[in-house]
Amino acid sequence: MNWFGRLRASLGKAREAFSAVQRLGRAGIPLTPEFWDQLEEILILADFGVPTTQKIVTGLQTVAKQEAWKTTDRVVARFRKDVERFLTLPDSHLRLDRRPAVMLIVGVNGSGKTTTIGKLATRLREQRKRVLLVAGDTFRAAAAEQLGIWAARSGSELVRGAEGADPASVVFDGVRAGKARDVDVILIDTAGRLQTKTNLMEELKKIRRIVERELGEPPAETLLVVDGTTGQNAISQAKLFNATAELTGIVVTKLDSTAKGGVLVAIVDELEVPVKFIGLGETPDALRPFDAGEFIDALFDETPEAAMS
Repeated sequence: MNWFGRLRASLGKAREAFSAVQRLGRAGIPLTPEFWDQLEEILILADFGVPTTQKIVTGLQTVAKQEAWKTTDRVVARFRKDVERFLTLPDSHLRLDRRPAVMLIVGVNGSGKTTTIGKLATRLREQRKRVLLVAGDTFRAAAAEQLGIWAARSGSELVRGAEGADPASVVFDGVRAGKARDVDVILIDTAGRLQTKTNLMEELKKIRRIVERELGEPPAETLLVVDGTTGQNAISQAKLFNATAELTGIVVTKLDSTAKGGVLVAIVDELEVPVKFIGLGETPDALRPFDAGEFIDALFDETPEAAMS
């Protein structure tokens, strides 16, 4: 199965929600107040969140009034375009023009953070980049071991400290090593943390300051890895990590049949931070750059032209 087929198959729950929107927009159905209530309910259930849902529905109502739309198909066709617009932000590609380009990878335990680093390393090595992995999650021996496996598998270099070592000191050694070895990219794994744990978030600030001090500039990328099945909790994570670490992008993992999809729209809308990658599985090729148009095509059963017919 090709990537698009895998993406469609993985978005089963999300496609149910979007199919419900499409059913509301069959040609010739009159536009009524009940339609707007139904649309709002579907979007909230699809994890768009209340603020983003209200923004989308209010925008559609304004256009519908201005253009005197009488049927629901016009609204649904415009909705599809609006969702793609919400998901499309500038600077959605990795910033790799610096050398070394330091990428700080953050997220809670269980989000797929370390695996994502391994997949990113594999992609970068395929692009003939010299990559160094830094095992900054010193609280779990398994995390460093896992990162070591990915380093060997991808042909990347590795810097790790002793179990329980100060994460910031390991990051310091890693950045120094990356500069000395003239690598292209440094990928830093950080301890999986709950966004509500103040001491761990303060440690993340410290790591960021060390990177900035050693390079004379912030990390080229600070990517938050979120589990696509966690719904509204992913939005909470994104807000708090952004306040602490100044995110430059989101990686959404575990997009499977239980993920509802709307959370991507909500995160991008509320934070104005682009989704840069999505992950559909465990293999190295299961992580791909995010394409808003492709994602929308995978969610909808019909083309925009068919929806208007």
